[in-house]
Amino acid sequence: MTETTDPKGRDTQPGPGPLGGIFVVDLTRALAGPHATMMLGDLGARVIKVEAPGSGDDTRGWGPPFVDPPAPEAGSRESTYFLSANRNKESVTLDLKAEGDKALLVDLVRRADVLVENFRTGVLDRLGLGFEQLQTVNPRLVILSITGFGHDGPEGGRAGYDQIAQGEAGLMSLTGSGPEDPQRVGVPIADLLAGMYGAYGVLAALLERERTGEGKVVRTSLLAATVGVHAFQGTRWTVAGQVGRAQGNHHASIAPYGLFHCADGFVQIALGSEGLWRRFCTAFDVDPDTPGLATNGERVAHRERTIEVVEHAFKDWTAADLLVHLAEVGVPAGKVRSMDEVYAWEQLESQGLKISVDHETLGPLTLPGPPLRFFDRTGGEVTKSAHAAPPTLGADNERVRQWLAAQDGGPED
Repeated sequence: MTETTDPKGRDTQPGPGPLGGIFVVDLTRALAGPHATMMLGDLGARVIKVEAPGSGDDTRGWGPPFVDPPAPEAGSRESTYFLSANRNKESVTLDLKAEGDKALLVDLVRRADVLVENFRTGVLDRLGLGFEQLQTVNPRLVILSITGFGHDGPEGGRAGYDQIAQGEAGLMSLTGSGPEDPQRVGVPIADLLAGMYGAYGVLAALLERERTGEGKVVRTSLLAATVGVHAFQGTRWTVAGQVGRAQGNHHASIAPYGLFHCADGFVQIALGSEGLWRRFCTAFDVDPDTPGLATNGERVAHRERTIEVVEHAFKDWTAADLLVHLAEVGVPAGKVRSMDEVYAWEQLESQGLKISVDHETLGPLTLPGPPLRFFDRTGGEVTKSAHAAPPTLGADNERVRQWLAAQDGGPED
């Protein structure tokens, strides 16, 4: 698909990317699916987001905060939630219960490489758009399906909401100040992880399609994605028979590793080896062979005593001076930044993690940027540098219909 400029001159898919030429039909809403399709769009795929007429993606109404257009007549307000998950996409409104709109969707599917959906199990089948029908229309189609708890099994039909999934999948039992204080992660991490695993699965299926010529159905869920990042806490139970519990800002298997108080605040340190422990001890006049603290296993077993030793060493240091000193002696350390501090940080800017876009009604916006960078064999950066703002509802209706009308019914050009 070569045309990317709408009749108003809006560049809907600017800049190169490794997925250039890949066309994605996005039937998702909320966060897990939109995050997956945004990742594909960041990589250069053309993503057409199909939304319900009138209301669109649920997250268009998730606020506050909302942003009002500078000129009220220019359009409606936009939620910052929607803006966070829908850059590098186009928006088309279709009523999938209407035969004409359903036929237009099928026309899009015929030309697509990927379709992504996160409906509850069975919804597409009831619409006559089940996976078998879709892949009959387009045998090369890769379908990504994201559910809450899996498409099958005894609880396969459950609705998927991030905080419920965080609790059901064990993550909240590991997060908080202690076992009696379960806490959710501060972002919808189950949704985000499902989107990330989903995009990863799509890329694998596209690669396999190069060999076989056939598409596949990729399935993941909020449950699967959260279990997928259990890491050492998972094997702690499955292998060692120990149930991990929340224990605040300190690592379950390494000490000292966490947040420690000093004279005017706190800093974080991560001593992941015995060499770092000894380096720390030298810098703060602590005996590294103190009985009960000489090895990591002993320090984990005597965690409270370890914390006391570290915080005693830090008690006369300001956080700013302490961070300088820790850097000088080679002890990994950092501050806890607020979000405004993060986005003012020069290091973040240097990594392309803050981008500027021109929104159709809101004007210039700053958004979080994609987390991947690409370089050619000479070391030159070839990362996609221009990005399209999240679309207004139905912004691309006319252009997409014109494009479909111009096609001859064969493979896309």
